[in-house]
Amino acid sequence: MRDAAGSEPLLADLLSNVVLRASLVAWVSAQVLKFLWVLVVERRVDFARLVGPGGMPSSHTAFVSALATSTGLVAGWGSPLFAVALVFASIVVYDATGVRQAVGEQAEVLNRIIDDFYHGRSIHKGRLRELLGHSPVEALAGVVLGVVAALALT
Repeated sequence: MRDAAGSEPLLADLLSNVVLRASLVAWVSAQVLKFLWVLVVERRVDFARLVGPGGMPSSHTAFVSALATSTGLVAGWGSPLFAVALVFASIVVYDATGVRQAVGEQAEVLNRIIDDFYHGRSIHKGRLRELLGHSPVEALAGVVLGVVAALALT
């Protein structure tokens, strides 16, 4: 629905939503930092780090930490909305460091098995993505980045 000036109130509301803005800034910042981390630490350019999962810092944990922190700042630390955001963030952080990390480790083992078969027999070599989850340090760095983004932008 458009207002009298012909603009979209929904778009204006989204753009002015400080919680959404802080969350998006935290996510984008984490993705850029991943790219820079690989550039500095591994001395290589990897544009996939700008959009891919895994790596330092965790963009998932940055995103949900900014969401929970800015929700607490805006709605109040005792609000049901903050409780929902905190529970959601906890699940995402657990998943990023637990389930997705385990899947990445399994992919690494399976890739070694595929490599062994590939070198022993003439079969098609397919690789699984190994960089899926996060170490606790990567997740913690994402949490810190998310909280800082929320505090700076809320």
